Formats: sequence, structure tokens, C-alpha cells
Amino acid sequence: MKQARTGLTRREFLTAAGATAAALPLGCRTAPKVAPAVATAIPRRRNMIFILIDDMRWDSMSCMGHPFLQTPNLDRLVRGGILFRNAFVTTSLCSPSRASFLSGQYAHTHGVLDNSTLLPPQTPTFPVELQKAGYDTAFVGKWHMGGTTDQPRRGFNHWVSFRGQGVYANPTFNINGQRVARKGYMTDLITDYCLDWLGRERNRPFFLYMSHKAVHAEFQPAARHLNAYADVEIPRPDSMANKPE
Repeated sequence: MKQARTGLTRREFLTAAGATAAALPLGCRTAPKVAPAVATAIPRRRNMIFILIDDMRWDSMSCMGHPFLQTPNLDRLVRGGILFRNAFVTTSLCSPSRASFLSGQYAHTHGVLDNSTLLPPQTPTFPVELQKAGYDTAFVGKWHMGGTTDQPRRGFNHWVSFRGQGVYANPTFNINGQRVARKGYMTDLITDYCLDWLGRERNRPFFLYMSHKAVHAEFQPAARHLNAYADVEIPRPDSMANKPE
């Protein structure tokens, strides 16, 4: 039996993502004791959404001690989910980090050592394994592993991406191999493409990799956010103020 189209709004999408984050057993809390499952029970395969924000500091949220920031949806994810307060990066470049997310490998293993190297096609990735397991998979947003190449990659049934860094205003997308020029703001368009895909009828679990361009430089907000912090004195870290460590 097919599931009905969800018709999610952006607000409903973020709420659902928060609920999913809260339910993920990431090992940071003591697991409650659960009665043994009935032997004949079929384990439920969960739907998954992976959301990647580009070049955002770990503490760039209101809930992390910066109340002037307007991040209500991220704050809700923190309140309802699991927050990691320590994180470490082995290769602090865009493409190597993205390849590590997908493969679970260090850069010297997956081979993406700079921002222009293609992810080797034989590299094992978790979307490929999910696809093999019967998941409906989609990638929407910034790929940035392979210079200007934006062609669909292994592991995804549905593909929406763009070349390199892309642009914030009126971008051109590669949608399943077809180039489509769009009017609008990149973040809004990526979100809308995700909502459209999530609302499709399907009879199997899904995995969505949602990869935003924001908040990467050049810092060009949507017109509605242009003056959001015009009257705020934004504190700068010591490293930007030429203060001694």
C-alpha cells in the first residue's frame, strides 16, 4: 500500500526533523532497559534525514550563549535531541570533510585531499548501502567534490545539485542530469526541493541528504534577512580582534 502524499510545510519539516533527531540512539545517553522483542516482530526501518550546514561555527546558535542570534529551529533541535559539545576535524577543508561524512574514512583513505578532487567512484558510502537495502535515497544541495562536475552520483535515486560553490541568487541546478535555471534564493530552493521529494508517494523507507550552501562566504542573505542584525553589535572571537591567546 502506498503512503499518502504528506504535503509538508517548511515548519512541519523542521519539526519532524527535530523529532527524528530526538529519537536517534547516538550513544550519548544511557539506553533504557527494553523488554525483549517478540521473535516474530519485523524491525521497522526508520526514515532518515541528514542536514548539513556549510561553514557554520559549532556555537552559532542562540541556545549556545548568543541570544542575539535568530535560530529558533536549530534551538528546538538542540532541546529535543542530542547535543555534542566536543567535535574534532582531521582535514579542515570542504571536500575532504564531505567525503569523510559519506565514507566514514579519513582523507588519506578516501583520497579526497583538496577541494578539486573527485570522490573515487569505487569509494564505499553509506547512501550506496542504504540504496542496496531498499531505501529510496535523495541528495539535494551542495556536493562540492569534483570541481565543476555536478552530475548524479552513486547511491542516490534522486539528485538535485549544482556546480562547485554555486551562487545564492538565481542558481542553476542539475536535476537528475537535466540543467534547470531557477529564480530565487538558494536556501529556499534547496528546502523546497527537499519538501517536494519528501511529499512523494512511496512504499519503502527513505533517506534524504540535505546539503545547504549557507552559511558559506560570500555572505549574501536573502532580501528578507538583509537587515536582521543591523542594530546588533556582534561580538568577535579573540582571533579576529588581534588579542593574545
